Amino acid sequence: MNISKCEQRVLHALAQGGRIEYARDAKGKIATVDCFSRDGFRLADCTLAIFTRLRQRRLIRSQGGRPYRITREGLGAVRAQFDNR
Repeated sequence: MNISKCEQRVLHALAQGGRIEYARDAKGKIATVDCFSRDGFRLADCTLAIFTRLRQRRLIRSQGGRPYRITREGLGAVRAQFDNR
């Protein structure tokens, strides 16, 4: 699967325990998204366009109105990155 750099960054943050929080508009559609790492830092690369692409490819999912998390397909699609913690 062909995944861009920005999508790869978002998936990597989600794979480490991050989440995508969203806000809906008056019509009930998702208006804004914010990606947070497990440490609570906001990832600036996560836009509404990237969010919709990841959701259409079923790489992220929300259950019961909770924040979006990575799926098994998303874990398989993300490339390994060196994490120097």
